[in-house]
Amino acid sequence: MPWPGRIWLFCCVLGTACAVRGPVLTGHAVELDSTPFFPQQAYQCGPAAAAAVLTAAGFTAAPESLAPEIYLPARRGSLQLEIIAAARRRGAIPFVIDPGLQSLLAELRAGRPVLVLQNLGLSQVPAWHYAVVVGVDPAADRFILRSGTNGRLEMAARTFMRTWEAGGEWGLVVLRPGDLPADPEPRRYLQAVAGLESTGHYGSAEAGYLAALARWPSEPVALLGLANAMFGLGRYAEAESTYRRLLTVQPEHVIARNNLAEALAAQGCHDEAIDMLEKTAAEPSMTDRLRSLIGQTREEIAARARAGGPGRCRQPSAATQ
Repeated sequence: MPWPGRIWLFCCVLGTACAVRGPVLTGHAVELDSTPFFPQQAYQCGPAAAAAVLTAAGFTAAPESLAPEIYLPARRGSLQLEIIAAARRRGAIPFVIDPGLQSLLAELRAGRPVLVLQNLGLSQVPAWHYAVVVGVDPAADRFILRSGTNGRLEMAARTFMRTWEAGGEWGLVVLRPGDLPADPEPRRYLQAVAGLESTGHYGSAEAGYLAALARWPSEPVALLGLANAMFGLGRYAEAESTYRRLLTVQPEHVIARNNLAEALAAQGCHDEAIDMLEKTAAEPSMTDRLRSLIGQTREEIAARARAGGPGRCRQPSAATQ
C-alpha cells in the first residue's frame, strides 16, 4: 500500500470496485452542487479533477489548459506534485489534508470539494484514479463524486474508503488566499502558503500570512513570510517594520536580521544595514554557516552601495536590531 507524502505517477482509469458491506458515515448529509464537472478525456483524470477544485475555489482553470502542465502522455498519468504546482501558479493555496475520514468530512462540511486519489484496481495491479468528492449521504452510506465521465457518481462508503486507503488517503483542497483549512495547523498551512513565494504570487502569499497571523498572532514563520512577501512586492518600509516585529518575538532570529538588512539597503540605508550585519556576525553564538550567510549579504550590500553611491536613507532607526 502506498503511503502519504510519497510522490508517484498515476494512470487514470474509469470504473469502480466492489463494495464491502457495513456503515461508515454518520452526521448530516452535504452535497456541493455548484462544484463544476469536467468529463475526463482518455487517461486525463488529473487535469479534469484539478480543474474542478480550482474552478470551485474561484480560479480560472480548464482541463485543456492544465493538461500540458500536469499530464505526462508517455506515462498516461499525472503527478501529485505537478497538480500542486499548477494550483500555485494560479495564485491558489493547494493544501494536502490529513489522512483519514474526519479530515475529508471537515473540508466537505466547510464547503470545499476534495480532490482524492483512489486505486480502483488491485494492490498487485493498481488502477490509479483522481476524482473529486463533493458530498456524503450518511443515510445511504454513500459518497458523491465527480469521477471520470460521471458527473454524479454515488459510491458505497466502504468501497470509497477501501479505494482511497489504497491510494494513501491522499486528498487536496484548494484554498483562496486568506482562507484557512477546516482544521488548521500552523506548520502545514504555512508550508502551503510559502510555496506561493516561489511562483512570484507575493500578494496571495501576503493574504495567506495575514490569515495565519489573525489565528496565531505571534507565529514567527508567519511573520517572516509576511515580511518576505512585502519585500517581494517592493514595500520595503513595511517589510522592515514586520522584520522588526518578528525580532521582538525572537531577538536571535538570524534570517530575520539578514532580511532586515536587505530591507534597509533597499531603502538606501546601506551603512545601517552593514553595521547590523557586522554586529550579528560577531556574536559568539553564530554558527559558521550563518556567519557565512551574513557575510555574503554584507558584501552584496557593500557592493551595491559602492556602485550606486550613498543613496537616500530615511532617518536611521534609534535602535538597530
